[in-house]
Amino acid sequence: MKILLLAPHPFYQERGTPIAVDLLLRFWSGRGDTVDVVTFHEGSDRAYRGVTIMRIPRPGWIKNVPPGFSLRKVVCDAFLFWKAMRLAARGGYGLVHAVEESVFCAMLIKRLYRLPYVYDMDSSLPMQLIEKSAALAPAGPALRFCERAAVRGALAVVAVCDALAAIARAAGAKQVFVLRDVSLLPETTAPAAAPGEAARLPAVEHPCFMYIGNLEAYQGIGLLLESFAILCRDRPESFLAVIGGSAALIARYRKMSAEFGIAGRVRFFGPRPLADMPKLFAEADALVSPRTKGSNTPMKIYSYLQSGKPVIATALPTHTQVLDETTALLAEPRPERFAAAMRHLLENPGEGKKLADKAAALAAAQYSHRAYGAAAAEIFNRIESELQRTRDN
Repeated sequence: MKILLLAPHPFYQERGTPIAVDLLLRFWSGRGDTVDVVTFHEGSDRAYRGVTIMRIPRPGWIKNVPPGFSLRKVVCDAFLFWKAMRLAARGGYGLVHAVEESVFCAMLIKRLYRLPYVYDMDSSLPMQLIEKSAALAPAGPALRFCERAAVRGALAVVAVCDALAAIARAAGAKQVFVLRDVSLLPETTAPAAAPGEAARLPAVEHPCFMYIGNLEAYQGIGLLLESFAILCRDRPESFLAVIGGSAALIARYRKMSAEFGIAGRVRFFGPRPLADMPKLFAEADALVSPRTKGSNTPMKIYSYLQSGKPVIATALPTHTQVLDETTALLAEPRPERFAAAMRHLLENPGEGKKLADKAAALAAAQYSHRAYGAAAAEIFNRIESELQRTRDN
């Protein structure tokens, strides 16, 4: 099958959606498909058999395109739209695979060239935009109408989690599949068992709570810092290590830490490569995910599960569609509740060990690369069969 993949983000970068696209490209390459990837001007190249990266022209003033909605992303999307239309006009493709907002380009391609598309649903666009800016709330009905049209026009929707799959079904999707992300840790590595290796982070103290990921508002870093400040009132020896984030956001949250009086107990270490993740986890006593917005499961959760360390997360659908009380300590997204969960883990290390062991077993069974490959093969075999049936009719 020859596939036109629309990837409206920098590629490749070590962050959620680009990593998910990379997993899919590896699968298609191994299956023998041919894939042309239309993506932004930024990112590092990837070399896979049958895969060609086609970048948009570099818009002169645009660099460092962030996750989520932004003016920079809108401009890059316009360039991607133009390039994708030109490629589709040449013909030769059997399918368009459209990630996130590029689905609206795929809808036009289908109308003009009768080329079916799959909607790769990594988030609900109306929900994402309204959460980013409350001023867009009045546009909610129009945004949801557009999302429903995109879902109904797709040959299939491939959602990253159950919550998004439910949105697609409610919107009238023809077929809905769930293709979950996976742990990014080496399957043969036990990160918790590496205490003898040289530390990657200077001046880490224990007990150490660790957060890994970007520092965008939806991740709940403000909630985490306020919760940690409450914890430090009676457990002042606690330490918080924050991995990831842009320089501007790190500066913002450093200032917040100082305002909460915990600057000496919080360290922001900036971005680290995925290859360092096992050693980072080895230095943590517990892992935290304070996310407060969104419906998709954070990709880091799958690596957290495999880490061998106990996990504390907000008790919201973004987490609870994967985590439950047997694999993580779940807390309401309120500072005093999240702080109480952190304190409980410090006071009950045996319980934390049981949670970590259960979580690791779950990751091995359901969120490994092997499990991903089996799920992707089933999904795309069914999509290919549907394409063949449509052509025959």
